[in-house]
Amino acid sequence: MKYMIMAFGDASAMDGRSPEWIERLIDFMIRIDDELTASGELVFEQGLADPSSATTIGWEDGHRTTTARPYVAPADSLAGFWVVDVEREERALDIAARMAEVAEASFEVRACAEAPS
Repeated sequence: MKYMIMAFGDASAMDGRSPEWIERLIDFMIRIDDELTASGELVFEQGLADPSSATTIGWEDGHRTTTARPYVAPADSLAGFWVVDVEREERALDIAARMAEVAEASFEVRACAEAPS
């Protein structure tokens, strides 16, 4: 079953972090990507540009609206994600828990919906 593991935040999450802490985080993320690739569980992963570059598109009164800002506050924006294909939800939760421990942050895990048939 496929799950998306999501990280939220913006560049301010690194404020006050030591260069050593940041290096450990980057090293861990490289290792976890390599591990998930080697196990065949990684479907896709991607970091996203800082939310300050976001544009929100909406629909109002029959017309498209465009706003040069993220939909949510930058600190709440999606920062990156991993799609994993694992046998059990517990495995996806374990992967996210490892990420949360190293990043000292919260990660959201959500099952990917099956396409309608």
